[in-house]
Amino acid sequence: MRALPLLLLAMLASTAVRAAPEPMAPAVTPAEKAHGAVGGRLEPGANSFTAAQVRARFAEMGFADVADLKLDGQGIWRGRAEHAGRTLNVGMDFRGNVAAE
Repeated sequence: MRALPLLLLAMLASTAVRAAPEPMAPAVTPAEKAHGAVGGRLEPGANSFTAAQVRARFAEMGFADVADLKLDGQGIWRGRAEHAGRTLNVGMDFRGNVAAE
């Protein structure tokens, strides 16, 4: 007879643990996301993105005034762009990963 209250208590405790909210991930700005999108490494490969699509992707990531945009021999779009008052080298690989330095 004692086991029943203990069993109910254990069931309630396990439900409370499962109902606890997940911790929230820290907010990441688009530029921070771009820096960490692929750990700064872009993968070579057959790139089918157009220059207009690459410019749009950079804009989504918070980069402006994209200049000198060219597709290199490894299939990576490379150029320069402005972010937070700085000019950075930017790139985008065939998967749409963006990196800046």
